[in-house]
Amino acid sequence: MDAARHEPVMVEEVLALLMPARRGLFVDCTSGLGGHTAALLSAGATRVIGLDRDGDALAIARERLAPFADRIELVHTDYRELSKVLDQRHIDAVAGILADLGVSSMQLEGEGRGFSFRRDEPLDMRMDRTQGPTAADLIAEADETDLANAIFQYGEERRSRRVARAIVHARRNARIETTGVLADIVRRAVPTRGYQRIDPATRTFQALRIWVNRELDGLDVFLGEAARRLLAGARFAVITFHSLEDRIVKHTFRALAAAGDAWRVLTRKPVVPGDEEIARNPRARSAKLRAIERLA
Repeated sequence: MDAARHEPVMVEEVLALLMPARRGLFVDCTSGLGGHTAALLSAGATRVIGLDRDGDALAIARERLAPFADRIELVHTDYRELSKVLDQRHIDAVAGILADLGVSSMQLEGEGRGFSFRRDEPLDMRMDRTQGPTAADLIAEADETDLANAIFQYGEERRSRRVARAIVHARRNARIETTGVLADIVRRAVPTRGYQRIDPATRTFQALRIWVNRELDGLDVFLGEAARRLLAGARFAVITFHSLEDRIVKHTFRALAAAGDAWRVLTRKPVVPGDEEIARNPRARSAKLRAIERLA
């Protein structure tokens, strides 16, 4: 994918909250194709450490960020390894941290990644293709109850038990290997009447993506660790794309602020994209931005 076509979400809002013009070392915990990272560097950040578990995305970001080569370090790792990365570099605290928890357009649109049912392709869904089971592996091995629970919890699919039952029934005949086959199974399992705003397979695919990539595992721990790695006066901004993540961010930030005088929540309500950005970049529609500041 051409990185120039990728538009990061709410760039101006992120810059307004993180204030990179104050200089210093920033961390982009989900550097992806480098859009937000480039914006931070262009706006005055002295240096940025960019993390991402998608090696393909980092390769593209490295090219995009070539003009900033002397001010950027890209690390192929999960954002939950933030403390380990900083400790290895003997860095105690930083001037600002960003985490964009959404799936990138490259992952959704890239051939062979298996995130979307818009093409029939191998059912992978791993953000880091160097490790872990694929979505095909999970649905081949999980028992029906675990499968139903994951689809309900992560996809908020009310008919999760029916979907899980259909998947288990189908895999008795043949392993479910592609997005097209899985989408057809789910659509047959979920009855619809009239116009549907979203495809009946959408929630199940979201659930499997979250499950495969352990997107909610340890998120609250990461948020707390990141907040503690801020310098006094520094800020931590998080962009989420579904309610499960946003709920965790909201409650974790509120708990930190309530625990003492060390942190202040900057966003009583989440910042959301404006109509103009949504018209230009429809994938921004569900984005929510929250931020916290370290006071001491």
